[in-house]
Amino acid sequence: MLLLRFTMISRFAPIFRFILILFILALVPPISAQQTQTGELPQPGLGKIVFPNSCAPPVQAAFLNGIAQLHSFQYAAAEKAFTDVIAADPHCAIAYWGLAMTSYHPLWEGATPKALLKGRSFLEKIKKEWPVTEREHEYIVALEIIFSADRRPGEKRIARYSRAMAEISKHYPDDGEAQAFYALSLLAIPTRGDDTALRNQAIAILNRLAAAQPEHPGAVHYLIHAADTPELASQGLDAARRYAKIAPASSHALHMPAHIFVRLGLWQESVDSNQAAAVAAAEATQHHMGEAHYQFHAMDFLNYSYMQLGEEAKARQIIEDLNNVPGRSEDVTTNMRVTLMTRNLLELHRWKEALALGPQGDAQDQQMIYELHAIAAAHTGDVKLAKENLKSLETAIKHDREGSRNINALRLPTSKAWIDYAQGKQGKALKQMRTAADKQDSDDPGPFAVTAREMLADMLLELHQPGPALAEYEAVLRLAPNRFNPLYGAARAAQLAGRSDKAKNYYTRLRENCPPQADREELQNTGTAAAGNN
Repeated sequence: MLLLRFTMISRFAPIFRFILILFILALVPPISAQQTQTGELPQPGLGKIVFPNSCAPPVQAAFLNGIAQLHSFQYAAAEKAFTDVIAADPHCAIAYWGLAMTSYHPLWEGATPKALLKGRSFLEKIKKEWPVTEREHEYIVALEIIFSADRRPGEKRIARYSRAMAEISKHYPDDGEAQAFYALSLLAIPTRGDDTALRNQAIAILNRLAAAQPEHPGAVHYLIHAADTPELASQGLDAARRYAKIAPASSHALHMPAHIFVRLGLWQESVDSNQAAAVAAAEATQHHMGEAHYQFHAMDFLNYSYMQLGEEAKARQIIEDLNNVPGRSEDVTTNMRVTLMTRNLLELHRWKEALALGPQGDAQDQQMIYELHAIAAAHTGDVKLAKENLKSLETAIKHDREGSRNINALRLPTSKAWIDYAQGKQGKALKQMRTAADKQDSDDPGPFAVTAREMLADMLLELHQPGPALAEYEAVLRLAPNRFNPLYGAARAAQLAGRSDKAKNYYTRLRENCPPQADREELQNTGTAAAGNN
């Protein structure tokens, strides 16, 4: 253990206390370790929380701000807040816990080796004679599990930490922070299969917390993450529409609702959310209170949402604007550019433009480009070029030890299926694409994908099988409501299958989704096609 049992001692003992704090503490009785905070944060726009602690009264404002920033994943701002606390109260043990928490990003990269060392160093600074309550002690001991120096796999540490937080939540059932951080720990537990049970458990905890503390930022933030699947997204809509109002000072809070909006096909709400988030993120980065990735993340959602609204020019402009992000690095900018360009070209079926995209970026970028080139070449009938890119893709995946196994597992079969199709092996192509689609559906491809099932529908439509194609497009829409391509594909398939009622419905839905200024070329035919089915 990094930490031994703490004991309560007088707060006036340390001789290195700042003179100002000594003076204040000489006049004001020490704060009770169990005193209930009002939850009012002096910095507006971060929400309201309650976190009793045994630190000096003058640091309470900064401490509460740090906790609130943690709940919105504003880790740089949280680190600054806790650093300010320690500068004024060097023996505030729970503030060192807060600093360690800024090194652990449970739903992002977790804790890298560098972050593990950093977090461990914060916890090691806590001394056994410093005053803490039993509750604070439990929080600190639980976090030590994440930053322990043993050689057990990180996944086991994450699960053990969650069990420790479960115990704390039982010990202090009225402690909103214990409930929030326990729910977050459940969402971070790695799973090999369906994680719906863990998500539902977290949702139940967070709904109770939100009812008890309606302006708690973590309650709505973590609920959005918990509901970020096709099946659960509707359960996160209320939280999505409340989070930005609870914590408008956080760029991440302005962005997070879009995770639910995109899942439910609420494209304009996603655009509004991410436009505000991108502006706030840029400002935070310029003031050294954030990093470029917050703005990049919002721009990723903006690009995709514009595409679904039929606003291709705006989607392309987002790619151009990547070069203007403050605090950006060239490698990350390139990675984001490749991600957006390959996704857009695949979605737009711009095969010649796709083949003109040159090699760039890191290993994952190269794989995206090889995959796009293989599919594009197959569509243009250049089987030789398609096979060359497939071979390059296979080699790149073989040497990629960092990439996602699920993503890599699907890059190959979809590419192979289109090559088989180009070679006239239609039965084999359909079988391979359907297998890939079934596998991807079970894994949740995420809200941004041109999925294998959508490609299967496209392939069936190209094979003049509009009835089966319509069924597949409708299956896509059940998982990804209001996506542009399957709406347009379903309308075309229904029209060719003689289902004029469905064709009109899908064309109408597509037009209603898109604003008057939408410029995707598919929209030029929707009005005439819909009218022709009257």
